[in-house]
Amino acid sequence: MYAKLHMGGYIVCAPPPSPNTMPRLSDLRGRAVILPDGRKLGTVHDAVITRDDLECTHLFVSDVDENLVEGAVPLAIPWRWVRGVAEVVVLRWFPETPIPFERQ
Repeated sequence: MYAKLHMGGYIVCAPPPSPNTMPRLSDLRGRAVILPDGRKLGTVHDAVITRDDLECTHLFVSDVDENLVEGAVPLAIPWRWVRGVAEVVVLRWFPETPIPFERQ
């Protein structure tokens, strides 16, 4: 059985989670990252994992939509913001947009 979720023009189909069907982190590269309201944030470029536990802590997102993040600056998204992963990565939360770019 597959679950279907319609998100702003994207159909997310995923089998029920199990160790055999969960995507590997290396498989996430190039997948679209979708905000809770259905807009596309960008594309997964890489993942950050802890050295000790080998757990994913963040996803690096590139090709960021300039309407969402000033200057289209690539982002590190905390893994806890991820709602689900299938053909795309769907976030459960994201700050108000547009996010201003502040030089330090």
